[in-house]
Amino acid sequence: MVLAVDIGNTNIVVGCFDEGGMKMLGRLATDRRATELEYTVQLRNLLKLNGMAPGQMEGAVLCSVVPMVGANMKLALEPFVGRNIVVVGPGIRTGLKINIDNPGALGADRVADAVAAINEYPLPLITVDMGTATTIGVVDETASFIGGMIVPGVKVSLNALSGGTSQLPHISLEPPKEPIGRNTVDCMRSGIVYHNAAGVDGMIARIEAQLGRKCTVVVTGGLAGAITPYCTHEMIYDPDLLLKGLMVIYRKNRRKS
Repeated sequence: MVLAVDIGNTNIVVGCFDEGGMKMLGRLATDRRATELEYTVQLRNLLKLNGMAPGQMEGAVLCSVVPMVGANMKLALEPFVGRNIVVVGPGIRTGLKINIDNPGALGADRVADAVAAINEYPLPLITVDMGTATTIGVVDETASFIGGMIVPGVKVSLNALSGGTSQLPHISLEPPKEPIGRNTVDCMRSGIVYHNAAGVDGMIARIEAQLGRKCTVVVTGGLAGAITPYCTHEMIYDPDLLLKGLMVIYRKNRRKS
């Protein structure tokens, strides 16, 4: 079995895969102060909670947008898999051509999303990953990553709205009753959901206009389920896209060695 670990700004998503697919999925909080030992304990507890024995793990693949946590997590994985760890970054075989100004600056999470998408869906395509930030990636018909967009995530926008104003309350992210809110809370819920949905729709329309053709749209991320039902474009919701991309990258690099 192989551990796939995605370290985001808010959460760490851990998947366990064998040849038949994903066998376990769990989440940890991203803690920039945690040591490698603390992450080792958390990983061990997560595996045991899901009926997995640490000794079953033959390797791991890791991507991180938080460098300090990524370094500690790599050390935390070693008691389970030794040094059989693939870290997504420059020099790693992905199968993805990156045609942007500075290929080395492309986030590992965006690489993994694109790798999974080109492995499963028709080109050209657009990936939309809705987490702490909403990242949009564009892959053309030659399987080249040609760019995209990065915008504040849904909860970041909602927290900024509440925290930056004097009279607007902090609210949970719940589905709006209807587009036109009739009280402050409903107005905020409608605004945050429909505004983000319209923003995703608008970005897709502009990308397709620039490319001059329709694209496959694949949506993922922890907040996608709250927004995509209100979008008007046809989309494929794939909650495990990034982890599947990590496994594609792992297999490419294990074969290499």
